[in-house]
Amino acid sequence: MDFNVKKLASDAGVFFTRAVQFTEEKLGQAEKTELDPHLENLITRADCTKNWTEKILKQTEVLLQPNPSARIEEFIYDKLDKKLPSRTTNAELLGQYMLEAAIEFGPETPYGKTLITVGEYQKRLGGAEREFLHTSAATFLSPLRNFLEGDWRTISKERRLLENRRLDLDICKARLKKAKQAEAKAAAAPDFQETRPRNYVLSASASALLSEEVDKAEHELRVAQTEFDRQAEVTRLLLEGISSTHLNHLRCLQDFAEAQATYYAQCHHYMQDLQRELNRSGFICRHCYDSHRPQYLLGHSPSPLGPVTLAMEQSQLPITGARKARVLYDYDAHDTSELSLLADELITVYTVPGMDPDWLIGERGNEKGKVPVTYLELLS
Repeated sequence: MDFNVKKLASDAGVFFTRAVQFTEEKLGQAEKTELDPHLENLITRADCTKNWTEKILKQTEVLLQPNPSARIEEFIYDKLDKKLPSRTTNAELLGQYMLEAAIEFGPETPYGKTLITVGEYQKRLGGAEREFLHTSAATFLSPLRNFLEGDWRTISKERRLLENRRLDLDICKARLKKAKQAEAKAAAAPDFQETRPRNYVLSASASALLSEEVDKAEHELRVAQTEFDRQAEVTRLLLEGISSTHLNHLRCLQDFAEAQATYYAQCHHYMQDLQRELNRSGFICRHCYDSHRPQYLLGHSPSPLGPVTLAMEQSQLPITGARKARVLYDYDAHDTSELSLLADELITVYTVPGMDPDWLIGERGNEKGKVPVTYLELLS
């Protein structure tokens, strides 16, 4: 118990002395040992790395999970070291609602069939999103968190220890300076009564004490300098490891970009397939839709050829004969009757009687086939 009390008192004294030294440095009343420029640059670089890593990590979490409540739940599970329960994505939930609605409205009706088609693709999109979130968390978010919660804490601890060693060094420097000033002052102002034997003995004793105090201060300074140099070297080695951290984060960033590209490519592929399926069933749906529309919405009396022919005529009015069109997106032909397209290429398009209004005939050199209108920009 006595040992603990003495140690506590000693630690309190050291803390107070460091606080006085730190305050005097801030007020310009004490000298401060400056770190070498290389170490200062390493510290600045490390602080920059830590700050930007925190910002990138936080914003990536917002990007992957916009819901603050869900992020808090993930944080709690991570701190408790428990597995996060599987969460249904919004796209999967939407797809499930569409499938359930199709059952209510009738899966054989045009609306029900379309709900089933779109709902299934929404669930595929949700599955792709789930895979993307899992991959991003494992390959990008976890390494960033590991750096902030592991390596950076070690660096911060050693930097605090280095700062304490620097304060101790400056305290020893100030103590030695005061001891030398006291010794020089005593030597410059001798005791005029030292011719008396008693005063001479006292003067010699005081001089010996001052000299001993200087020797003690010099010894403490050497010890403090050694500990400071050793801690500076440890800190420097840790800070130089930031370069390896950058390389690791670079690989993680590349993995994240690759996962993102794969996710968006899957989404684009799914939506292309969905659009093709909707285009194939669009004739029936449009037929059903026009057959139930009031005549005043159609703008004129019914055509003697029926609503299907009327829809064709309306869609064909802007297109008279062959004309040029620019392809907006890549398109892969589903069968031999279709023409594959490449984005930004120019082709010749035209219509034929009785053709689905969502499709045109496209020609490129000796190649010919059906192309979807939604993939084209018609040129005047």
